[in-house]
Amino acid sequence: MRRAILASLLMLTLTSHVDAATLGVSVSNLDEFNSTLLRGLLAHAKDAGGVEVVTADAKGDGELQKKQVTDLVARKVDALIVLLADGDLGAQLTPIAVSAGVPLVYVNNVPANVLDLPENQVVVASDEKQSGSLQAKEVCRLLNGKGNIAVLVGEPFHAAARARTEDVDNVVATADCKGLKVVERQSAYWSPDFAEAQVEEWLTAGVKFDAIVANNDDMALGAIRALKGNHTTKDVIVAGIDAIEPALEALKAGDMKVTVFQNGAAQGAGAVDAALKLVQGGKVPRENYIPFELVTPQNVDQYLAKIR
Repeated sequence: MRRAILASLLMLTLTSHVDAATLGVSVSNLDEFNSTLLRGLLAHAKDAGGVEVVTADAKGDGELQKKQVTDLVARKVDALIVLLADGDLGAQLTPIAVSAGVPLVYVNNVPANVLDLPENQVVVASDEKQSGSLQAKEVCRLLNGKGNIAVLVGEPFHAAARARTEDVDNVVATADCKGLKVVERQSAYWSPDFAEAQVEEWLTAGVKFDAIVANNDDMALGAIRALKGNHTTKDVIVAGIDAIEPALEALKAGDMKVTVFQNGAAQGAGAVDAALKLVQGGKVPRENYIPFELVTPQNVDQYLAKIR
């Protein structure tokens, strides 16, 4: 059922009249968070009125995404919104949009060429210096500043994965958390299945850790599956980022201890607003950030209420 619902998102076209502004949207893939972002984008476009949205799923393939953007430009969309499959891909997509004179909004994943973007290309995301820092500081607090931690990294070349992992290192280097030691650090590609396999490998190898710090909730949930299979869930602090519904349920159940709310729906809505303003010839700041928020067992109910 979930796959059918996600697939249906890609077939939605929202329009109010013949003279609608057309937004071409390419998303890196339709995981839980990106689907939330896309739903927020589509809902806001519908509320705006007079907006047509044409969507495409790159399925994590950078070359496919490049082709999708080229195809959307050929369809003469008024603006592009792109959730990058790879942050380094921005340097290839920016000139495609420039040559066609089409405004481009990068959403969620900040492109590596962010400092070189022309005036009609902007970013709507959340500041990753907050996400990993909020997460790691809470893990440090729960461990009283001492213990071994293992880090599950997202896509190796994804800007958010790099930033969130660096945030963890920066927190560990502080005076209050210098008793923490990173004993393992491996990429699980944002995937619960890869994360589960990686944690099982660590457990089989006898790696000792007090916490697993994952770059996103999907990997944290995969880690929990592995820990449950080894009957060690209650002994290990598991932390994620994004505050997707399954993670909030895990937090409420006690299987997770912390996540960080990234407002995907607000990012999607903000991308629509930025794109429409650029289409109208308005100016938009190059970087537009929506704050992250720490989610703990004490406040999890209010975040569950937001997404239900």
